[in-house]
Amino acid sequence: MSIPAAVMKRPGLEAIAVKGWLRAWKWLLVRRGAQLGFLALFLAGPWFGWCIVKGTLSSSLTLGVLPLTDPYVLLQSLSARHWPELTAIVGALIVLGAYLLVGGRMYCSWVCPMNLVTDAAAWLRRRLGLGAGAHLKRETRYAILAASLAVSALTGVVAWELVNPVTILHRGLLFGIGLGWIVIAAIFLFDLLIARLGWCGHLCPVGAFYGLIGHVSPLRVVARRRSQCNDCMDCMNVCPEPQVITPALKGEKKGLGPVIMDGACTNCGRCIDVCSKDVF
Repeated sequence: MSIPAAVMKRPGLEAIAVKGWLRAWKWLLVRRGAQLGFLALFLAGPWFGWCIVKGTLSSSLTLGVLPLTDPYVLLQSLSARHWPELTAIVGALIVLGAYLLVGGRMYCSWVCPMNLVTDAAAWLRRRLGLGAGAHLKRETRYAILAASLAVSALTGVVAWELVNPVTILHRGLLFGIGLGWIVIAAIFLFDLLIARLGWCGHLCPVGAFYGLIGHVSPLRVVARRRSQCNDCMDCMNVCPEPQVITPALKGEKKGLGPVIMDGACTNCGRCIDVCSKDVF
């Protein structure tokens, strides 16, 4: 099937022409539904009195029975020498076990509401034709992760939660976001004007923490038809962690398998959506 030249301008347009709109957006639509659904569960109580989930993404209780705790928050709490309650420990083990199975960075692409902000910035950046921007080392997020634990240990407070934009956004939706808009806008503008995928891909310590968990997850994206790749680069253009694709897609001559093994992969499914050849 020949593809009109006009279709080739933006990532995913070739896939739409070949597969149809729904298949070319399938995983993105499901992912957006999940993100908004999780957010709605937390807001349903304060806004409508439907107490399905109490708390925040840091620590919550579902249906009055199921405790869920962010293990990164628990680790900071332990660093700050605050011994948590048993329910918090149980909740952290449940969350840790879940992300060990499905991939740690799935939190970033399927749950974290800030992903809506950074994805919007990435989309607008592509539409405006802006370049990659400032070069930041992806290892920076691990340095910030270590620093957050060190600050927690030195100060006795759960350091990252004081500045966590997810917490700021959640608190703002409940009580009025006020100055929190400055933080959200700053991250949006940082990703749009300074560094492509800068926040999630290079700075956020939450993503760094869940990326470490993702190294041992059995759920992976596979380039099962990599021989069909036509080098259109659509997958690389939409992937929030494009460096994870190359070994699986182009590593056959080096004896590398087609499975994306890097823990930084967010399992977002965009590479599956935008590929007109169904490589992934």
